Amino acid sequence: MAPVQPFVFRWGIISTGWIASCFVKDALVDPKTQVTIRGVHDLVHKVTAVGSRNVDSANKFIAEYAGGDSSIKAYGSYAEVYADSNVDGVYIGTPHTFHYENALDAIKAKKHVLCEKPVTSNAAELRSLLAAAKENGVFFMEALWTRFQPLVKEVKKLAESGVLGEPLAVYADLSGDFGLDKLPKTHRILDPALGGGALLDLGPYPLIWAILALYEHPSNKGENPSNVTGTMLKTPLTGVDRSTSFVVTFSPTSPSAANTLSAQAVLSCNINVAGNQTGALLRYERGTIEIAAPICCPKSFTVQYFQEGNSATVVREETRNFEYVGSGWHFQADEVARCVRDGKAESELWGHDKSLLEMGIFDEVRRQGNYKFPPGVEKVV
Repeated sequence: MAPVQPFVFRWGIISTGWIASCFVKDALVDPKTQVTIRGVHDLVHKVTAVGSRNVDSANKFIAEYAGGDSSIKAYGSYAEVYADSNVDGVYIGTPHTFHYENALDAIKAKKHVLCEKPVTSNAAELRSLLAAAKENGVFFMEALWTRFQPLVKEVKKLAESGVLGEPLAVYADLSGDFGLDKLPKTHRILDPALGGGALLDLGPYPLIWAILALYEHPSNKGENPSNVTGTMLKTPLTGVDRSTSFVVTFSPTSPSAANTLSAQAVLSCNINVAGNQTGALLRYERGTIEIAAPICCPKSFTVQYFQEGNSATVVREETRNFEYVGSGWHFQADEVARCVRDGKAESELWGHDKSLLEMGIFDEVRRQGNYKFPPGVEKVV
């Protein structure tokens, strides 16, 4: 019997910025170099087209990040990528507030879509995209790359094994000192027209740990949070949120509710201070899981086991380390390719419900923080 040939997924790249370069470099890492970690022998990723606002930028991107592969088409527009019959799906790495239009154009062209986080400016835009994806029969996923990394999968396995008991609390932070005073006000992190600020840029990462540990936990039964509260401290430079903290609470809404989880996540993000060494702390009845920073792509976590009946005494501690070739962006590419190969409309690991939950929480935190985008930024409200 002839060996089964790997499934080849042909990518079109929308944008030539830094985040797109990260994705392309990792997607082109030979999966056979790390079979024990990545477990990939059934897929091949091929970049076939790169789109930018001008063709010179696309050519430069191919030369720098795709090995100068002459078979890759360089386009001076995104529309040409969508129209290319040699493209199966697109990776969208444009600024936040362009995601809706870029993704919708790709969907209408019958292309599968992996769209950077935050997937849209608000939940209404996302609902519109999901309806369009269903109508056009294409796969759609937010590029929450952290969820697909091997460390995160191992944390979930441990957390749901029962050895630590029920989850009680999550603390997570992702911050970075962007040097705000030195940036032009048109920079993506400062410009409200680009969805600037801490919440949309950094907020998905602390939130993903709450979703993993609480929303996905079997005792929650897939229920949405019972309460969300948030507060914002805005920079006087442009009025975007400089520091945001939000609390996401999960609890049964009635004594007869199917979900039994009672837990809370305290989450934060800042764009004017460096992050903590401990990125996230997941607290359980019989122990804790400490996630090393940065929580977007951690390489280690430490588990502490409590003495029976005494949560103040740690009787055992173990640290698990994870290493692989690349920076961790390729795992989401593998997920997209496998889902498309298998005829799925969404990922089971990061499904549409989780992106909708994320954007709904962000909408509520922005509402409470009185952070409104300039007129015209939100294409669907």
